[in-house]
Amino acid sequence: MSNSELQEEEKEVLLSIYDGDAAFKQVTPTVYQYKYGEDGSSKSLLLEVSWGENYPSEKPVFNMDTFYNNQLSTAVKSAVIKYLNEEAEQWLESPMTYTLFEGLKEKFDEFISIQEEAPPVKIEEAVSKLSIEPENVKKVVVPKEQLSKAQKRKMWDRVDNKGEKPRGWNWVDIIKHLSQSGMKESNPAS
Repeated sequence: MSNSELQEEEKEVLLSIYDGDAAFKQVTPTVYQYKYGEDGSSKSLLLEVSWGENYPSEKPVFNMDTFYNNQLSTAVKSAVIKYLNEEAEQWLESPMTYTLFEGLKEKFDEFISIQEEAPPVKIEEAVSKLSIEPENVKKVVVPKEQLSKAQKRKMWDRVDNKGEKPRGWNWVDIIKHLSQSGMKESNPAS
């Protein structure tokens, strides 16, 4: 079988095995993610496995540098990657994504115990690490509407001292309305 045929077969198997599993996600036809631990907890991680053109003849690429993993220490990330690379070496020439996902699931507690009990990275700190080049940011200048004196005067006449329209400004004049549509006199029976 060619590598592409093996990939198609493994893709079908993965989708059938993990059907309904919220922790599993197929990002693209060759990129898969699996989430370990409680969602949103500091003791959880997201593993992303990417298949190359020659997969399963060559090892897949493991990515732990997703935003979800910002709370993990580099020691945990490197230990997970090292473990996955060693396991992948044993399974070359055969489909291995399921085996790697399940193997990491068994060793998950061991890897999380490496995690220092440091507080998770705050969002403000993570955002401060991002850099935005000022020359790439264009400010949109919206021209301010220029009103004439007459327009300003008319606007001030319509509002009270708080800048709000007076109560009932959009009410229908009931007397005028009733006088226009009031009761029609009926002719007494003859």
